[in-house]
Amino acid sequence: MKVAMIQFPVTADKQDNLTRAAKSIRQAARNGADMAVLPEMFCCPYENSCFRPYGEEAGGPAWQILSDSAAEAGIYVVGGSIPELEEDRVYNTSFVFDPTGAQIARHRKAHLFDIDVPGGQRFKESDTLSPGNAITTFETVFGTFGLCICFDLRFEELARCMTFRGAKAIIVPAAFNMTTGPAHWELLFRQRAVDNQVFTIGVSPARDENGPYVAYGNSIAVDPWGTVLCRAGSEADILYAELDFHRLTAVRQQLPILAARRTDLYHIGEN
Repeated sequence: MKVAMIQFPVTADKQDNLTRAAKSIRQAARNGADMAVLPEMFCCPYENSCFRPYGEEAGGPAWQILSDSAAEAGIYVVGGSIPELEEDRVYNTSFVFDPTGAQIARHRKAHLFDIDVPGGQRFKESDTLSPGNAITTFETVFGTFGLCICFDLRFEELARCMTFRGAKAIIVPAAFNMTTGPAHWELLFRQRAVDNQVFTIGVSPARDENGPYVAYGNSIAVDPWGTVLCRAGSEADILYAELDFHRLTAVRQQLPILAARRTDLYHIGEN
């Protein structure tokens, strides 16, 4: 299958971001994509002060544009993420739509981005956002996909749970910054791909050096052998990753890691 990875700069104009997302999804479909993936917080500046004002309930304007775009283009759409409002809470949420526009998955970011690197980045999503509590996979005609958001990728157990549910690929809308991006972006996507023998796909906003939060960009796709299939730079771009699931089967046959799990190792020292 062919996955379009849509990397674009997020502005303070929500409607402009939504319009650009819809236009990019249509372009991806014209270029033969079976699925389009948007960046984390694609309609909202990545700032705690913006999450609630830009937020909306499921079924709101951003959700509707994603649903309509999926139906119009006739492809799967992983809607990056948006600030989702529910009662008094705000979640960092990714909605997934099938080619008819029906919602088939929702993932609320479970591991919130709370870091303080001396001389580097400081950010606390938990000042505004609430965490989700679910492991998210969804079914397509191409097979099972896993879905998580940005900081979730650092937790290997989550990726492994998605793999044991049958995921062939893990989709990750993400917005690493200029501290964590150069250090860990490619490393993490290659790690998770090799550890779990899956494809990994990360989609970031484009870099805006003048924005309140400077995203790393570098949207990336990695195969189950750890080979980088494609990688963007910092600017706006649409990449296309060809996912050959025969390749996944071959890797798992050559190195049967998942089938050879040593469950007895968890009982060392027991009688």
